[in-house]
Amino acid sequence: MKRYYKWHAVLYDATRWTFLFGRQAMLRRLPALGSETVVAEVGCGTGRNLLHLARMHPEWRLVGIDVSPDMLRKASKATSRYSGRVQLFEQPYGADQFRLPEPADIILFSYSLTMFNPGWEAAIEQARADLKPGGFLAVVDFHDTRSAGLNWWMQRHNVRIDAHLLPVLAKQTTAVFQEIRKGWGGLWRYFMFIGEKR
Repeated sequence: MKRYYKWHAVLYDATRWTFLFGRQAMLRRLPALGSETVVAEVGCGTGRNLLHLARMHPEWRLVGIDVSPDMLRKASKATSRYSGRVQLFEQPYGADQFRLPEPADIILFSYSLTMFNPGWEAAIEQARADLKPGGFLAVVDFHDTRSAGLNWWMQRHNVRIDAHLLPVLAKQTTAVFQEIRKGWGGLWRYFMFIGEKR
């Protein structure tokens, strides 16, 4: 993963908008909680989502976690204006790997879980453990594809796209929002999910 993003970090924000759909919609759908809200993004990448959240919610405290030092350098630069309430950690995330500095109100995975292969189940379980009671797990990611060619290409880029995430997310939390949408004429589908820890 570190080698992969060493080169992709340079072009990530300039290219990923063409197919990572639903990210902005997910940010707008996050529950509007109080002024002490703590939001953690696992696989925060270049800090794009953290920057948007910092602008949208000036009272929220934000945590970004990623294994790529190259991506985190970009995230640090992107969020430098908000460094007083944005913390970044270069760590893997999963069972017995990294615990958040404090329990979170919202944990966000934005196009990262499908790349945790192996480790996606452990990451979901750890997120549930790191959430406060009544906290929310929010995920936007690839769902599935009927194209064997696209599936092959995604696997070459470490992405699993076979509808494996939603059933586990629904078991770990109580769904309060779920939607599956088409990407590029139905070549693949992506989903948005928000579940509450009860």
